[in-house]
Amino acid sequence: MTGDKISRNKQLRRQYPHKSNDKESKIMSTARQLRQLLENNAPVVAPGAFDGLSARLVEQAGFPAVYATGGGIARSTGIPDLGLMSLDEIVKRLESMVEVTTIPLIGDADTGHGNALNAQKTARAFERAGVAGFHLEDQVFPKRCGHYDDKSIVPTREMTQKIIAVRDALENPDSVLIARTDGLAVEGYGPTIERAHAYMEAGADVIFVEAPTSVEQIEQIAKDLPQPKLINMFHGGKTPLMPAGRLGELGYRIIIIPSDTQRAAIKAMQDTLAAIARDGDSGAMSDRMVTFKGREEIIGTDAYLELDKRYGV
Repeated sequence: MTGDKISRNKQLRRQYPHKSNDKESKIMSTARQLRQLLENNAPVVAPGAFDGLSARLVEQAGFPAVYATGGGIARSTGIPDLGLMSLDEIVKRLESMVEVTTIPLIGDADTGHGNALNAQKTARAFERAGVAGFHLEDQVFPKRCGHYDDKSIVPTREMTQKIIAVRDALENPDSVLIARTDGLAVEGYGPTIERAHAYMEAGADVIFVEAPTSVEQIEQIAKDLPQPKLINMFHGGKTPLMPAGRLGELGYRIIIIPSDTQRAAIKAMQDTLAAIARDGDSGAMSDRMVTFKGREEIIGTDAYLELDKRYGV
């Protein structure tokens, strides 16, 4: 094989990692890559994605990781984030996102879809799908969005046993296990910090205290939890927005921004539909739409067509 062909094959594999003959190597490398990112001083900013296209856009925008938002995945099917999707439905979506990206994907495992044994099954399924890391939360199953009211959480002991079970189930030692607690809105600050310490002692790599409601609380959490932390930052939630640099100084190693991309897409679709209803076409929105050619470049149509020619009869 000539040097040009070898170079082109490598380029195609980078663009289409799902075409690689070594899927296990890719899974291992993205998990290891996420761990390496967590060791850096700068926080890992992971915007939310909910399907293959949005995951591709996150990577193409230059972000080091993508967050597969469980709420976004649910809402993309037209239902709210109330734990209504099955494990199989979520895993299928995760697989489609991993297939078309090369950066680490952080998944949302919700409560593990049941007890400790269910959580083990979820962890194995996420790992097989190619997820580099995921968070497991202490809400009662079925859960609800962390920024909804009237949440319920399980006893600390039940959650720590889930964490131990999940850690035992994981085959890849590089897989990043993130423990999330929704205790702030249920038990208050002190008990939530106690839970967080217990979850880390049980084997979590990163702690995620959901929905702090003030800058002062975000800073206090950082003081009381020196371990690696994840924080959920999105416009319009219960948590105030803070600069990524400042969050990094406080020890927050992952910043997820789950819903903003989907909410922006919803607004853009609403505006386009309104223009079509008013004018009979979308011409008035042309400067706010990607071109036909631009869309095909995003999804790599030319490379697919080249592969089709290569393998055609």
